[in-house]
This record gives sequence, C-alpha cells and structure tokens, in this order.
Amino acid sequence: MKQQLEAIRAGALEAIAATTRSSDLEALRVKYLGKKGELTAVLKQMGKLSPEERPVMGQLANEVRAAVEKAVESQAALLAEKALADKLAAETIDVTIPGKEIELGHKHPMYTALDSFKEIFINMGFEIMDGPEVEQQDYNFTKLNTPDDHPAREWSDTFYLTEDSSILLRTQTSPMQIRAMETHGVPIRMISPGRVYRKDEVDATHSPMFHQIEGLVVDKGITMADLKGTLNAVIREIYGPATKTRFRPHHFPFTEPSCEVDIQCHKCGGKGCPTCKGEGWIEVLGAGMVHPKVLRNCGVDPDVYSGFAFGFGLERMAMGRYKISDLRLIFENDIRFLEQF
Repeated sequence: MKQQLEAIRAGALEAIAATTRSSDLEALRVKYLGKKGELTAVLKQMGKLSPEERPVMGQLANEVRAAVEKAVESQAALLAEKALADKLAAETIDVTIPGKEIELGHKHPMYTALDSFKEIFINMGFEIMDGPEVEQQDYNFTKLNTPDDHPAREWSDTFYLTEDSSILLRTQTSPMQIRAMETHGVPIRMISPGRVYRKDEVDATHSPMFHQIEGLVVDKGITMADLKGTLNAVIREIYGPATKTRFRPHHFPFTEPSCEVDIQCHKCGGKGCPTCKGEGWIEVLGAGMVHPKVLRNCGVDPDVYSGFAFGFGLERMAMGRYKISDLRLIFENDIRFLEQF
C-alpha cells in the first residue's frame, strides 16, 4: 500500500504541474481526491492491514492528500495569474494613440424641409396638430364628403386593416382637419404633418408610404383669394421669390371649388425631363375651398363660416427645394446621398 500511495503522490504532482488549463486541473483533482478517486480507492483497502500498519498508512495517506491539495491550490493560483496576465496583454490600450474622431450626424433633408415648413406656417399664425395614422373610415372618407363609390375607397388603393373596411392606414392627413374642427372649434388655422399610406407603385415620384402636410383655415369671410395668396407666399418662401406657380381647376370631394398647384420643374426649368415626365411642371399640392357639407359634418354653419384647405407631399417639396431628381433616394438611406446635406 505504501508503494501505491507514493505512486499516487508522484503521479499527481507531476500531472498537476504540467496542466495549462483550469478545466484540466479540476479533472485531476477529481481523479486523485474525488469520492471515486485513486486515493479513496487505496484507503478502502485499510481494513486488510494489521492494527500496527493502519496508523502508519493512515498518516501517509493524509500526507499524500495534503500534498496533492497543496499542489492543486498552487497550480490554480499560477493559472489564474497567467490568465490575468494574458487578458491584460490582449486588452492593453495605448493611450498615446490619437483617438478616433466621432462623426456627428445631421437631420435628414426631408425633416430639414419639414422644420422649415413648420416655421413658415407658425410665423403665419398656424397651429401644428397631430393625429393617428391608423384611422377610422368615417374620418378618412365619410366626413370628408367622399362618396361610397370613390376610387380611393377601393381595396386596390387603400390599406385596410379590417374586413369591414372600418379601420385603415390613413390615405391623407385630412382626417385631422375634421378632428381639429370637432375639438378646437372655429375659427381655426392649422396644419397637420405626418405619414400617409397608399397602394402606389414605387417610381421617381411615388411611394406607398410618404409624408403629407395638410392645412386648414376656417373663419368668416375666407375666399379663394386668401387661399391663392397664402399658398403663393409659402411656395415662394420655400423655393425663392422667382418661383413660378400654376393653379389648375380640379375636383376633390371635400373642397369646392378645387384646384391643383404646380411649380415649374426645378430640374429642366420648364423644358420637360424625366423628373417632370416631360411636362415642365411638377404637381406639389391640391387645395380648394372647404365644401359646405364638410363644415356641416363638423357642426360648423357654412352660411356663417367659410374656409380653405390644402395638402402637399413633403417629399416632393423637399425634392424641389434640394433639386433631388428621384424620390427613392429619400428612403434608400444611401450614405453617399445623405452626406450631401
């Protein structure tokens, strides 16, 4: 038995000293000192010894156990020290190296344009109001005097969220005009910027998701002259005093009379190009005098009050302001494009 214990001590100390990983060291500890380890197996033979030999072998076994435990502790300390040294070497920071310059971002060109529009309208006495993007059909169509058979109500044109078509992604921010008149009352002068959704194919001037700014003015004595003067002032403030505009008769169910407003193409100067589809003009907004039925739907007497409303696409306005030829550039997040602004 003495030879077995000495062999265990020698083999254990040699193996422990050769370990390079903590997991291997733990495996050796279990191998020699565990409940089913080699030292335990030898001690189970103590019953076969004579009474005189047992104390001697017991003392030797305790010495072997103490030697192995001490070797394990010492090697564990060495491995921990080496692991710390390796970690410090790998994570060393050279404080003399110049720091990396942090590149600051900036506003997206579309939101820069939006802030400019807000400032213009605030200076003209307008309030800014916000509303839900998930809208009721009643507000998006019915109260805006849109007939049941209007193409905009078709599933092919609008993103409906319920089978009965009662809930949808708003196709315009005009519903906020209804909500504003119902909650604010008249007189009122407001704009409502926000995201809108339509089933449009993506091209140079269209997107299924885009941004609109709708505006509304209701008071006593408001005329078409007020509408034209306001829009001309806004457009020329945005694009410069030399900007040419064109008002064309049109039809919208919520305004009467109605018009569409174009600006001369910033890309070709009116000669015709892909941006303006060869027409020389780019449609930027629709407008008109608020329909009497819309006023009545909001509890406003059209015999006492009149008003005008307008709505334009923010992306198209930004395109004109920054001479952007393709609307898709605004949404693609190409850093080469965005860094130009």
